Amino acid sequence: MSEKLPRITADEVIRVLERAGFKLSRQSGSHRIYKNLAGKRVTVPYHKGRVLHPKVLSSILKDAQLSKEDLVKIIENR
Repeated sequence: MSEKLPRITADEVIRVLERAGFKLSRQSGSHRIYKNLAGKRVTVPYHKGRVLHPKVLSSILKDAQLSKEDLVKIIENR
């Protein structure tokens, strides 16, 4: 059985994306859109201090082509 996704905030997800090569492209309301050099686009709902729902986090990881293991590894290597 696989472990659950960690409960993290949008700020933490943004740090992970930036370490994975994504840069802030633009913002539309409470959504921040990040792109990497390959053109992959990831949208992060930004509500300061609130923990992201696991399904939202899963969608972000899928869009960024990152695994749960990648996420944990990047978080642990602060």
